[in-house]
Amino acid sequence: MRERFGSKPAIITLIALTLAVFSYVTTESLPIGLLPLIAADLGTTEAAVGLLVTGYGLIIVAVSLPLTRLTRRLPRRRLLCILLVVFVVATCLSAAAWNYWLLMGARMVTALSQALFWCVVTPAAAGLFRAEVRGRAVSILYAGVSVAALAGIPIGTWLGQQTNWRMAFVLLTGPGVLALVAVAALLPNTPAGQGAADRGVAPDRGRYLSIVATTAIAVTGGFTAFTYISPFLTGFSGFAASSLGPLLLVRGIAGLAAVVVVGFLVDRHGRLTMIGLIGLQVVALAGQYALGASQVAAVITIALSGFTLAGLPAVLGSRVLRYAPGASDMASAGTSTAFNTGITAGALLGSVLLAGPGVRSTALAGALLSVLALAVVLAEPLVSSHRRVAASIQPAACCNLRQPVRW
Repeated sequence: MRERFGSKPAIITLIALTLAVFSYVTTESLPIGLLPLIAADLGTTEAAVGLLVTGYGLIIVAVSLPLTRLTRRLPRRRLLCILLVVFVVATCLSAAAWNYWLLMGARMVTALSQALFWCVVTPAAAGLFRAEVRGRAVSILYAGVSVAALAGIPIGTWLGQQTNWRMAFVLLTGPGVLALVAVAALLPNTPAGQGAADRGVAPDRGRYLSIVATTAIAVTGGFTAFTYISPFLTGFSGFAASSLGPLLLVRGIAGLAAVVVVGFLVDRHGRLTMIGLIGLQVVALAGQYALGASQVAAVITIALSGFTLAGLPAVLGSRVLRYAPGASDMASAGTSTAFNTGITAGALLGSVLLAGPGVRSTALAGALLSVLALAVVLAEPLVSSHRRVAASIQPAACCNLRQPVRW
């Protein structure tokens, strides 16, 4: 009989951690939809409010590795509880902020906690389950990202428009409190470094560095196109502005489907799943560039690109847990930094292209970067540390065979 996925406390804890992921991702991007309301209320410009999102991402890139190193001796349950308390308090402070700089300060505190949260939540969730199903557990964890894009941010934006922007932030403290209670009650109080997923299953520095490089390049390609998907759809594909919401909903549904598909594949076929996702991103973005003038083709290609970009975090998290050359939290910090660097670099490259060749070129640049990412992941076995060790041992073994036999 097939063994169960996991115990009831483990599943409840995983759901709580997924809820925390949902809360963090929604909070990170919420000012985008509320930008005019926040600017009018605090007497500042929309460009300044936009920095609440840009600065947030830059903080995550800058502090993920040092914060993880600084706190690596803390048990996971205590650390996650501290981070969730910081999230709840900082989000309440964001809602109560009476001026722009107080809101900026609260956002930066939230970003500091999120930077460290990304580095510890994957090994914490994976350690609740046996090795054979950890990829599925990580996929469920990262479903929180897709649900945030599909429901959290649109609902928060709608609520802010119906009431005021502060209420949207207040609402987000609810899931944070629920996650905090469940983690405090159910997550095992394992000493630092002794969790089931605190070390890579098959440590390989070469493969890990290849995964980091693939992450940075693929995400840069994906976000070069995605950051400016709205002007692409309205300016090149000819959609009305009122169609953007339903189109992004289609993309979000495709992203949620990707998490489910990856969950079934990643435990047995991790690298092939990664190759498939990046290959599909090449097809999606190349198709968006070549066929984007057709509205039918545009819908299909943005759905495919949403599928690939949502599936990548789950497969990356699973593969890092396998090949982490040292502590898995430090390895997760590396890929988190690469992922957020890709987001920032993609947005920057897209803005340059938007002002130069035009919005259509963002899809072409994204496709070319995705081809480069595909080449890196295909070459991954060539940079494996195990392969280099085997190559260095083999000549010595051959030489030994030539030595005379001594009785």
